[in-house]
Amino acid sequence: MLEIKKYGAIDIGSNAVRLLISNIVLQEDEEPKFKKSALVRVPIRLGADAFISGIISKENSARMVDAMKAFKLLMNVHGVERYKACATSAMREAKNGVDLIKTISEEADIDIEIIDGKKEAKIIASTDLNELTAGHKAYLYVDVGGGSTEFTVFSKGKLLASKSFKIGTVRLLNKEISKKKIWEEIETWIKINTKGLNRIVLIGSGGNINKIFKMSGQALDKPLSLIYMKANYQFLKKMTYSDRISELGLNPDRADVIVPATKIYLSAMKWSGAKKIYVPKIGLADGIIKSMYSGIL
Repeated sequence: MLEIKKYGAIDIGSNAVRLLISNIVLQEDEEPKFKKSALVRVPIRLGADAFISGIISKENSARMVDAMKAFKLLMNVHGVERYKACATSAMREAKNGVDLIKTISEEADIDIEIIDGKKEAKIIASTDLNELTAGHKAYLYVDVGGGSTEFTVFSKGKLLASKSFKIGTVRLLNKEISKKKIWEEIETWIKINTKGLNRIVLIGSGGNINKIFKMSGQALDKPLSLIYMKANYQFLKKMTYSDRISELGLNPDRADVIVPATKIYLSAMKWSGAKKIYVPKIGLADGIIKSMYSGIL
């Protein structure tokens, strides 16, 4: 007997807000299949407000309310039976984040949970990553966002360590962080927690690494090499912001953040000793869907 459930996930990040609608296909004696039905991304850069002034501006607050109203309508049209909305670092750090969530609940009928870095990593870990790294017993999962980056170390199917650092593409663009100190902290953490792990590979998550992978033309099940990532980083750095838009076809809200994002992935590869990075196109929204189905959320 075939059964199909429709779930929705809203990921409120520092660089953009996303709605993912998925079909969960259930058949007797088979593992559930998760199929993306729709994905909508709205470039509301909350981090540009939260990390500089400490509050989300009236303009972006209004855009957030409108976006949530639109997401609610889209979920109704698609027949979504369950949804979960999670907000990360920008909403966490904004002084008016809780007030904005209350306004969204009242005006858009969307309830939002602000999650910390540990919960974010746990949700992402609920996606099955083992099949992506066949032959590799250890991997470092790196999820680069606008305001924070989550690092999770897995070995033989078990989560060994996980940590969220306040470093992200929007923070780096705005020079909001003490760069040297945070980079040293990340380097130390990665080296300590990957020491002794053989044949470690990276798994990259986030819109920027997805775009890099798409531009590479690499087959979906194949990783990108450290050599390619280094060359691509130098290529992107040499281009102007305008050239990245006109020549590479990047969206304006992607053309600036893709460079600092690449630096984070490259640094993680260097410090962990990884020579390859897999890009499975999964992230927080996918984890929310699977966590709801499994009962974690």
